[in-house]
Amino acid sequence: MDSRTLEQQHTSGFYAKRDLTLVRGLGAHVWDDQGNEYIDCVGGYGVANVGHCNAAVIAAIREQSERLITCPELFYNDVRAQAMDRLVRLAPAGLERVVLTNSGTESVEAALKLARLSTGRPGIVATMRGFHGRTMGALSATWDVHYRDAFLPLVPGFSHVPYGNIEAMRGAVDDNTAAVILEVVQGEGGVNPGSPEYLQAVRELCDERGALLIIDEVQTGFGRTGRMFACQHYDICPDLMAVAKGIAGGVPMGAVLMGGRVQNIREGIHGTTFGGNPLACAAAVAALDYMVEHDLPGQAASKGEWVLRRLRQIESPLIRDVRGLGLMIGIELRQRTTPYVRALMERGILALIAGRTVLRLLPPLVISDQDLATVCDAIEEVLP
Repeated sequence: MDSRTLEQQHTSGFYAKRDLTLVRGLGAHVWDDQGNEYIDCVGGYGVANVGHCNAAVIAAIREQSERLITCPELFYNDVRAQAMDRLVRLAPAGLERVVLTNSGTESVEAALKLARLSTGRPGIVATMRGFHGRTMGALSATWDVHYRDAFLPLVPGFSHVPYGNIEAMRGAVDDNTAAVILEVVQGEGGVNPGSPEYLQAVRELCDERGALLIIDEVQTGFGRTGRMFACQHYDICPDLMAVAKGIAGGVPMGAVLMGGRVQNIREGIHGTTFGGNPLACAAAVAALDYMVEHDLPGQAASKGEWVLRRLRQIESPLIRDVRGLGLMIGIELRQRTTPYVRALMERGILALIAGRTVLRLLPPLVISDQDLATVCDAIEEVLP
């Protein structure tokens, strides 16, 4: 029995599978079980920032796997301490404590709990078209009914306001609000960057009304947008910052970074068995060092500027808008994107959708200029 048939026999049914079995990856390229090569602009949903099978990450995993794989936070650990230190050094100034998790949704869950704990308030204000994860708390902050309705009732105390509308935000944040949670660039919501004025006004509003600001950098973090973290484009420091995806070169890991306004922390208030395990931490140290040594944020900035210019030159009546930040690119179409994603796959390009009408590109930040040109040429070809 081939692997595809075997997986189909046992899979949960949660995922809409593409007719493709990937078996190998290197840098910005992946190969299927028939030996066909693809340029990967899915990147594990933005995980593979340092590229598939990054040599430094592989070496770190191999070395750590021979030394110590698991170590709960009941004990101190050398490589965990290094990973925490790397994160704090790279983060906006003021975020000096770290909670290590296993995924983005777990990071969001921890941030929401800490906001309620710190303020003693129940309310969480999120934004329309925002996506924060699929566990019950993170799902409550997520707006799209497609993700939510099957699981109602969700966690109480959550409300949603239009993204970019500061007056709506002012009307929603009050004395019962523990936190505002938002993305600097909405990913699943269509690759929608926030304006500097809006994001700075939200920061000021949270300060004014005693709420904490949670910025979800799960998809935008670790160089994706042209800075190590997207909030650094606007000199905004959140009180809580949720990260994951690209943190450990493809190994599952996440974190929450906390500032001084997060209070009432005490032993036993939160925990995780696998969060901060030495194997993931070793991968993270290697991946983070690689990002810095090779200036992946700078590469994302320059490559992303070129891609945006190139895509905006395409004269197709199907294109409504081209937008993005760094190598987080969205092409909004006037109709559903699924046929064009399939057409790109036939041409050796793997791409994502965001919503129904946005074609999304999240390639590894190590992708070559030649590969990016090939991707843009293929997009122009399939969008007549």
